[in-house]
Amino acid sequence: MSLFNTPEQRKAGFRLTFIACLVAVIVLGMGVFTRLADAGLGCPDWPGCYGHVLWPSDDHDVARANEAFPDAPVEHDKTWPEMIHRYLASSLGLFTIGILILSLRSREPDQPVKLPIFIFAFIILQGMFGMWTVTLKLWPQVVTSHLLGGFTTLSLLWLLTLRLNNRPWQIPAIAEEKLNAIKPLAVIGLLIVIMQIALGGWTTSNYADIACPDFPKCQGAWLPPMNFADGFNIGQHIGPNYLGGTMDNAARVAIHFSHRVGAIVTAAYLIFLCAKLYRLGLPAAKKLAYVIAAVLVAQITLGISNVVFQFPIDVAVAHNLVGALLLLTQVTTNYLVFTAAVNRGGIKV
Repeated sequence: MSLFNTPEQRKAGFRLTFIACLVAVIVLGMGVFTRLADAGLGCPDWPGCYGHVLWPSDDHDVARANEAFPDAPVEHDKTWPEMIHRYLASSLGLFTIGILILSLRSREPDQPVKLPIFIFAFIILQGMFGMWTVTLKLWPQVVTSHLLGGFTTLSLLWLLTLRLNNRPWQIPAIAEEKLNAIKPLAVIGLLIVIMQIALGGWTTSNYADIACPDFPKCQGAWLPPMNFADGFNIGQHIGPNYLGGTMDNAARVAIHFSHRVGAIVTAAYLIFLCAKLYRLGLPAAKKLAYVIAAVLVAQITLGISNVVFQFPIDVAVAHNLVGALLLLTQVTTNYLVFTAAVNRGGIKV
């Protein structure tokens, strides 16, 4: 069974929404690159960059920019990632407008309308978080929320793609009871992956990525000194420049260590969920289990490689993008199990 329907069976806006998903992946990847390259404040103002539509380039403009922002001199290796990320994010907003217009103009039955409206509203909120990331000088709470917003945007667009595809699972009656039993397990899987992504976001927002530079131990110990109270203090004051982080080593170790433990929990649960899907005895469910397992293995490999190879940017970006793909597998799982139609003819798909 193919995941996608033929073009004539899809609802209005499918192609545009699918393209928007691809753009969202690029935006997410560029955002992660910007963050890991310490370019989050590459442009200290918003929406322009040192008052420019792009960024100051000639010597005269650079000198004026440095005079206007003495605490944030121009660094060209940081200005361009920030502005490219902003423009890519803006283009994604245009896609959501187009999707919304197509949804409102469609006369097809059961055409999703509320979800496109919600996505459009959420994109506006995400843009505000992008602004606050700069104006509040990388305040970890905002940076983490902005990252989660990027994952959420991608997930919502993917969910809309699945709905516009108009292809629910056809489940034989004999598998109905097993399918109902999987529904709460699928929800838990989605929540666990979201929590792990949030932990990852908090880790990178507080520059705790390199707090444990060795593997499998952390700073040469299985249980290094950790300060969870400071590490997960969400009451950090607004005001200081958080570029580079402000937490001490023990607090950052607590964050990094928690992310590693979360990875173990996530992996164990998703393996359990894959086994449950496989035991449904349906070819489509088995394929889904294989996909989840493959993405999980890739994510674990990238996570370990991050530490072993001392956190190269390309591996770290890939780790975030595969994490997004893992989230999409859980969105897909929940969509399929909750929209499955029981086929009383007993046909397996």
